[in-house]
Amino acid sequence: MKKKSLYLIILSLMTVFGLFVPVETVSATDTALEDIQKKGTLVIGTSADFPPYEFHAAVDGKDTIVGMDISIAQKIAADLGVELKIDDIGFDSLLPALESEKIDMVISGMSPTNERKKSVDFSNVYYTGGQNIVVRETDKDVHTSTSDLKGMKVGVQTASLQETIAQEQMLDSELLSLSKMTDLILALKTNKIEAILMEKPSAEAYIENDSQLVTFDGEFILEEGEQGSAIAFKKDTQSLVAAVNTSLTAIEEEKLIASYLEEAGSHLQAASQGTDEESDSNNSIFNYWRYFLNGTGYTILISVVSVFFGSILGVILSFMRTSKNKIIKFLATAYVEFVRGTPMMIQVMFIYFAVGYLINIPALASGIIAVSLNSAAYICEIIRSGLNSVPKGQAEAARSLGMSQKISMRQIIFPQALKNIWPALGNEFITVIKESSIVSIIGVSDLIFQTKVVTSISYRGIAPLVITMIIYFILTFSLTKLLNHYEGKMDHD
Repeated sequence: MKKKSLYLIILSLMTVFGLFVPVETVSATDTALEDIQKKGTLVIGTSADFPPYEFHAAVDGKDTIVGMDISIAQKIAADLGVELKIDDIGFDSLLPALESEKIDMVISGMSPTNERKKSVDFSNVYYTGGQNIVVRETDKDVHTSTSDLKGMKVGVQTASLQETIAQEQMLDSELLSLSKMTDLILALKTNKIEAILMEKPSAEAYIENDSQLVTFDGEFILEEGEQGSAIAFKKDTQSLVAAVNTSLTAIEEEKLIASYLEEAGSHLQAASQGTDEESDSNNSIFNYWRYFLNGTGYTILISVVSVFFGSILGVILSFMRTSKNKIIKFLATAYVEFVRGTPMMIQVMFIYFAVGYLINIPALASGIIAVSLNSAAYICEIIRSGLNSVPKGQAEAARSLGMSQKISMRQIIFPQALKNIWPALGNEFITVIKESSIVSIIGVSDLIFQTKVVTSISYRGIAPLVITMIIYFILTFSLTKLLNHYEGKMDHD
């Protein structure tokens, strides 16, 4: 029996670890360009928090991703005769999205470094800028070079070229890496960091639209691959790379970059008008209510659907864990322990990128699946503890009255268990509302995602956060009151 159990454990471990073992594939004919033209859509991945390359702006009253990179992508899509689709993802998730074929290419002010060339292919460089330091206007006479930042905390974008440069050339500075540029700007304004290292065009875009910031050349030593921006592609897609290079050559010959930057500047100027504290009320933060409403809608949708499916799966798992069948019990226990032992962020990314490599699951569906599976593990333990809290005499009394095990569970045991675990279940439901915000890392337009969009568009850091906190409080407080109402109805001893 012990030998059989050992084999079962080994088989289960091999199954779990087998999910993470890369599968060797035989290289196939390059049909990347043909596939895109066949489906009629070019999907680009970008991190739209990097003006003037890509950023959110209100165009004709609608949230639109604009910028130099987007104009270039539109030109490429037009040349290929296909429709352009934009996926706004965190910068550090762009290459995983490319590898898992969620997107066809990455255009996000990305530099073609030697390290990145090991995993992806690049187009020709389409724009060459520089690397600047952004500091607060009040510190413009204090921080005038990188040497002034020794021992200071400097912000960089996660997985960016700037992070690598800072690690190699600002050894005496403490680095803070965040995935969104808007978060770095907020950290700078609230004195969490003393400076930000970013691309020169982006730095100039921010300081032109924010009187509280200034910038200067960092005078860094840059290698050839670190001096420009290029478009990234999955390996072995040379047909697509060649077609894109043709479009980039046309853009260079027609000198379109200047007009693209001018258009991006007009959007930035329109977005920044009246952002000062003394500005007209027409640019009030409440004018962005549609963003908050849209984000709240997605947050509620994700939470409700995740709680529904998570509860169903949690009930099933709890019965599996209390089963006398050792195999069923072991499988349920392994699932619960594995899910509770890994961060939800990793689970969300695994469902979207790794599982999505085999099955193309949309970002919203991936987020709901991940949150549901995560919540199910905790609901399972809550229900199991509730079932165990009911005295065994209750089951024995039901059986003595001629009730079957199913009927006694449904009419005697479970109702008593539900009363005992209701507060814990309510707490789990509230937790789902708050933790569902993690899906923003894969581009789902939930409340957190929309908050960052408003921050980017309005050039305000604190106000969007305050509104988001209030919305979350209203959601959780309302749910708490509803749960307390039903808890009171159960209290009839």
